[in-house]
Amino acid sequence: MRPVTSYVRRSPRMNDSQKAAWQRLGSQYVVGGLARDAMVSRFVEQPPLDLAKVFGRAAPLLVEVGAGSGENLTAEAVERPDWNLLGFEVYDKVLGSTMSRLDRAEAANARLIHGDAVTGLTYLIPPQAISELQSYFPDPWHKARHVKRRLINPAFVELAASRLKPGGLWRLSTDWDDYARHIGAVFGGTSLFDDVTAEQATTTSRPVTKFEARARSAGRGVTEFVFERAT
Repeated sequence: MRPVTSYVRRSPRMNDSQKAAWQRLGSQYVVGGLARDAMVSRFVEQPPLDLAKVFGRAAPLLVEVGAGSGENLTAEAVERPDWNLLGFEVYDKVLGSTMSRLDRAEAANARLIHGDAVTGLTYLIPPQAISELQSYFPDPWHKARHVKRRLINPAFVELAASRLKPGGLWRLSTDWDDYARHIGAVFGGTSLFDDVTAEQATTTSRPVTKFEARARSAGRGVTEFVFERAT
């Protein structure tokens, strides 16, 4: 049986600039040499990454699940030069845009993994290696038969908790009320994370992506969550 994923497999064509970014910047930003299954986007059991080798240094690690076109990842890389940043993204088209964005910002502290974040966290990231995790605007999968495809579910929360350092933060956001209720229910059913106060949860430095701007123009508000890995 095909495994349940939080994304749809598709291969939109890259434009010329995205192709050029892959050719010029792929070896600099994209982590290579990873073992994958027949779906290509999913990873299989293998030794976890040597993060100090990947980044050329040891530093606090921020991981973004679903880096998209890199607006947030690039902003974070510039704002946190003393951190290492790692973005998971399944679509090669948008990764081309992300690499161009990182290059323009001269962000040398970011790396990208082309593939599924669930199997990526499972096999590539060592336990308690992440200082901050970010998941902004995951696909809401509204239909009842598709809810099982939502990224935020008890199994993924448990996996993420195992990869976060005690006291590490997980920042999430959604522009759909039903997904916000779903997130609240999932985290309300676990003792692995504590709610963070409203003052600590402020994410005003996060740039507004085109998807968030589209949501706001459609009249949808954004719900922000910040959870702290329980010690």
